[in-house]
Amino acid sequence: MNNYETRIADLQASGIHSILTQFCDLHGVAKGKLVPLQNLREWVETGAGFAGPSIWGTGLGRFGARSEYYGRVQPESLRPLPFMPGVAHAVCDGYAGGLPLDTDSRQLLKRQLARLKERGWTLWVGIEPEFFLLKKGSDGRWLPADGQDRLDKPSYDLKSIHRNQGFLDDMRVALTQLGFELQQIDHEDACGQYEINYSFDDALAAADRFMLFKLTAHAIAEQHGCVFSCMPKPFAGAPGSGLHFHLSITDEQGRAVFTDSNDALQLSAQGYGFVAGLLQHADALTALCAPTVNSYKRLALSHSASGTTWSPVWKAYGDNNRTCVVRTVAGRLEWRLPDPSCNVYAAIAATLAAGLDGIDRALPVPTACNEDLYERFASGAVMPERLPVDLGVALQALARDTTLTQTLGEAFCQQFITLKTEEWLAYVASVSDWELQHYVDQF
Repeated sequence: MNNYETRIADLQASGIHSILTQFCDLHGVAKGKLVPLQNLREWVETGAGFAGPSIWGTGLGRFGARSEYYGRVQPESLRPLPFMPGVAHAVCDGYAGGLPLDTDSRQLLKRQLARLKERGWTLWVGIEPEFFLLKKGSDGRWLPADGQDRLDKPSYDLKSIHRNQGFLDDMRVALTQLGFELQQIDHEDACGQYEINYSFDDALAAADRFMLFKLTAHAIAEQHGCVFSCMPKPFAGAPGSGLHFHLSITDEQGRAVFTDSNDALQLSAQGYGFVAGLLQHADALTALCAPTVNSYKRLALSHSASGTTWSPVWKAYGDNNRTCVVRTVAGRLEWRLPDPSCNVYAAIAATLAAGLDGIDRALPVPTACNEDLYERFASGAVMPERLPVDLGVALQALARDTTLTQTLGEAFCQQFITLKTEEWLAYVASVSDWELQHYVDQF
């Protein structure tokens, strides 16, 4: 038996008959189709076919050899889905006309990682998914799925953990079966908000794992009559959800590239350079890491009902400082800008490209921030520069940042800017309930 026949036989022995071939569109949403396990060779070598123009952000036409999007199964990713009996999940790379598709976000990340590999370096990423568990009320408004979840300061609320143990334990079981190394499950700082942490991985595997996490959470929440939401800020006056990236790089000998134990912040010259790159390109990175209109409701100087906000508003870094967009922790960097509505492949790729630019150009880094920036702001003191205040400003910054867009790939960036600009303009043209309440009979 060849490798394909062996793999098919092993999966069939565990009851698998179909493969869920999953890829990621420009918006970071999982897409795919079910295909027969028996044709595994075809799915790996040619790919499962999809109409290219039917997928957001491919840029593919409606006819010709490059009108078809092929998702090539990555065989090492095959694993049975606990919530879909008889089905194995597979991550796919995007191809068109027999070549890697330059607008495919997973290919985007692989290109950046290839640059890193040339240096003999490996990027490790720990991802912290925060999310809301929601349902619709009788009036059609979205509410926390747990109607009793209404503490003023709900962080670490064990009563909500007890009431929602069914969903949380089903998540624990499914994620463990899928190979996640779970670290903690807790109630976050907004009503209806949770966080499930798991172990870090190399950058590509970390991005794949987050997509699988979302796929699992959507399915299990639906089984419990709820909606798993990655909307950054569904409730005004409450904290929003972030998707913090914990970043470190090792060299071929396994040594930590960012770490220098003799430095006050335990950062090496490369670590400071990476920070400088993130701050230099922060405005453009905001478009890719906070890519929705709602993202900027999180990235705001707004009051929080809990009395605490963790929103990274200013372009600054500091030792264990959660009020900065970059938090340094013992030679590791926490990039606090991304939120869970991002395309995780594109966000990690852009973050890496920006950091490497900082290292390669030896960009200067400002003095580390050793104070609470919210208290400093309240005092009226001079502040570091702010991140973009809305999606429109962030998209303009991305379009201007030719260093970043050329490094990432202009084809992907152009698709992203075009589609997200349409989203922004549609929002600007809409009329909100707030406007009607304040203006309809005022003048």
